Amino acid sequence: MATRQKAYKAYKGLPMEGFIARWYAKNTRVDSRGFKTTARAVAAQVPPGGSILEVAPGPGYLAIEMVRLGDYRVSGLDISQSFVRIAGENAREAGVKIDFRQGDAAHMPFPDASFDFVVCTAAFKNFTDPIGAINEIYRVLKPGGKASIFDLRKDTSKDAIDQEVNSMKLSRLNTFFTKMTFRFVLLKNAYTNDALRRMVSKSRFGKGEIVHEGIGFELRLAR
Repeated sequence: MATRQKAYKAYKGLPMEGFIARWYAKNTRVDSRGFKTTARAVAAQVPPGGSILEVAPGPGYLAIEMVRLGDYRVSGLDISQSFVRIAGENAREAGVKIDFRQGDAAHMPFPDASFDFVVCTAAFKNFTDPIGAINEIYRVLKPGGKASIFDLRKDTSKDAIDQEVNSMKLSRLNTFFTKMTFRFVLLKNAYTNDALRRMVSKSRFGKGEIVHEGIGFELRLAR
């Protein structure tokens, strides 16, 4: 008799669906300056008319900022059906066209060599198959294409987290919950530099560059 396999789960922790997704979308909307800064950094590396994929775009705020900066074809891939719906609504409200799809970062529904640039922010630590996701990024990048993965540093201090969350200007209750989420959930899943280097060395990229900024890092990859 065949054994029943455990269902594959593409993410760690609670699913970002329904109320949780709406709460996250509301709280992250206030960081427009951060989205604009990241969007400009990505756009500076993409040729006119180029294609950009955002992995785990959530509510779609960064994707919207990127498509506003020029003649770029922007797509987003998120495991959450709620986020795909919310991101689509936000794009329509902003008057921009973005191809948001539901799917797994380790099994992307895109052909080989589809994008000039791939970006992922604040989500990589939650992937259950991070090397698989890195290999998929390599596959969907065009030869010469680049990728940036932004996320939380494992060695970030409590004081640095408090300072970062305070700068978000959230309500008192949301500030408290956000700090607790950082300390007891996000930091638990975050990676050290050594762990990142080991994963990249096992991937099709083979190597990458890690740059620290604030409480986070940027992992730069090039095909």
